[in-house]
Amino acid sequence: MMTLPANDTDSSSLKPLVTPGELRRAVPASLPARAAVREARAAASAILNQRDDRLLVVVGPCSIHDPAAAVEYARLLKTARDELGSHLEIVMRAYFAKPRTTVGWKGLMHDPNLDGSSDLNFGLRVTRELLATLNDMGVPTGTEYLDTSAPAYLGDLISWAAIGARTTESQVHRELASGAGCPIGFKNGTGGDVQIALHGIEAAANRHHVVTIGEDGRAVIAETAGNADCHLILRGGSQPNYDAASVNAACLAAEKTRQRAAVMVDTSHGNSLKKPENQPIVASAVADQVAAGDHRIVGVMIESNLVAGQQSIDAKPRRYGQSVTDGCVDWETTEEMLMDLANAVSLRRQTKQRLAG
Repeated sequence: MMTLPANDTDSSSLKPLVTPGELRRAVPASLPARAAVREARAAASAILNQRDDRLLVVVGPCSIHDPAAAVEYARLLKTARDELGSHLEIVMRAYFAKPRTTVGWKGLMHDPNLDGSSDLNFGLRVTRELLATLNDMGVPTGTEYLDTSAPAYLGDLISWAAIGARTTESQVHRELASGAGCPIGFKNGTGGDVQIALHGIEAAANRHHVVTIGEDGRAVIAETAGNADCHLILRGGSQPNYDAASVNAACLAAEKTRQRAAVMVDTSHGNSLKKPENQPIVASAVADQVAAGDHRIVGVMIESNLVAGQQSIDAKPRRYGQSVTDGCVDWETTEEMLMDLANAVSLRRQTKQRLAG
């Protein structure tokens, strides 16, 4: 441990951090994992740009705290991905860093022992090992980029990412998105304002010069290329915004700023009124819009786990497969929601063919 100089009173100590190069060499991405990432990124891009009429569905735990349960969940999701792949591009929600309104558990990457010890070096390794395993299984992963250093360590194993409602106004997160190798969704602000997210999408589409971490751990200046695959996520706010009128208003707002009229709908958070049992209601309403022919809805997010509900992180013993952050729907409910969305895509195709004929 290195002690900070006496004139620096903001922190009590410094600890050496593993470099991105060291972690990637210790936990390399296999050829199958790289292929899974490459193919899922291409599929997500095609869906967002409406070259592919499937839905992009990001589904999984609110946050992962138990890698073993996450792998078990991924096995189930792999079966659904194989069965519904002609209608849905399913990406597993693999969130490892959690934004906190005040304080609380910061996620697997920051506190892998779930005890406040904040062993970040261990957390980075556990997280990368899990992402590598999931992609090896043929289950591509999506996450929220909260810590701006995370892409240097984990970005090659991420197929899709989100900028959350609390950070969608953040300049550094917009710059992060501009250099990301995967499609990025910007959530509307916590109050429901979509313009905040649209500004973020516009900023991320442009080039920036940013300070980031190099392979050797040194700070470097990188010029980003701009990310053309950023999009809007409707997650609700002071009131839900998954209904047809809200979707239409968001798409019109996007068109006014010369952006694509395409949205992903989050069935949780403000749209579910933070009640997991409302997620199927939201998903059903979205499915109805898709089935009626609305091609502007390109994706759906679902918070799902092996077991429904939520438990305290301090629970002893913790219930296997149940969230320690936001409440989730269980796997059986998830299957029903995925089938409903797949059927909606099929009906949308029939509607398009009927109108074309």
